[in-house]
Amino acid sequence: MQTARLPDRGVVKVSGDDARAFLHGLLTTDIAGMEPATPRFAALLTPQGKIVTDMLVVDAPGEGGFLLDVPRDTVAALCAKLKIYKLRAKVTVEDRSEALAVLAIWDGTPDPAAIEGIVFPDPRLPGLGSRAIVSADEAAADTGDVAAYEALRIELGVPRGGLDFAYGDTFPHEADMDQLAGVDFKKGCYVGQEVVSRMQHRGTTRTRVVPVALVGGEAPDPGTPVTAGELSVGTMGGSAGGQGLALLRLDRVADALAAGTPLVAGDATLAPQKPAWASFPWPGEVLAAR
Repeated sequence: MQTARLPDRGVVKVSGDDARAFLHGLLTTDIAGMEPATPRFAALLTPQGKIVTDMLVVDAPGEGGFLLDVPRDTVAALCAKLKIYKLRAKVTVEDRSEALAVLAIWDGTPDPAAIEGIVFPDPRLPGLGSRAIVSADEAAADTGDVAAYEALRIELGVPRGGLDFAYGDTFPHEADMDQLAGVDFKKGCYVGQEVVSRMQHRGTTRTRVVPVALVGGEAPDPGTPVTAGELSVGTMGGSAGGQGLALLRLDRVADALAAGTPLVAGDATLAPQKPAWASFPWPGEVLAAR
């Protein structure tokens, strides 16, 4: 088993009598029916359906509410928005990032009794293992390999907000949240729900974060344009060990593949690879259907 403290993650606590209903009415997934053993992957969206931040949500009765495992850079904006939305609801929103830390646990089954904190399975993919929210003092001693965890995440094709896609400019479908249990299409309304539902039912998603193999050249920096000839087809995200993630226009990728035009980022050639969990049409499959 491997563990690593994730320094890029923060923790927000939402508590109070109305906390469950409050979060259920805002986030993209079902909070009303969640229990401590059933954490959720979710996002808060803008009214236009763009991701403000994504998060892992755990029901933590011992903490007296819900804990949100979120990118640390988005904690302040998330807290501010939640406080605006709460109106008269009996809800308290707290930034707990100084007192609490997030651990990734993978390559083995964690023993909750050996970890002084809240341990829960990562709800996105079993291959990502588990998470733990522990005291910052306890986590300070963790010297695990964050780079190894990042390499695993990239190998599995799971996007990371702020690196593989931009907050405030990306729809949940584009960040693959519909594929990774981050959107509940059967629940009631939430902020941005109409846009997300329309994209789902019309099948209009053309851009997605997908894995790519890097063939030759240096690994491109995140944000490097991806081109096919003179045509822009997307942007590069993170990379590790000859693998990467890229936000690509899949219809343009399909056309490039049909024409035998390579995809290039910097001086590296990219070969898109369909992840095992994906149920959306892949460029080669789209070509076969034409």
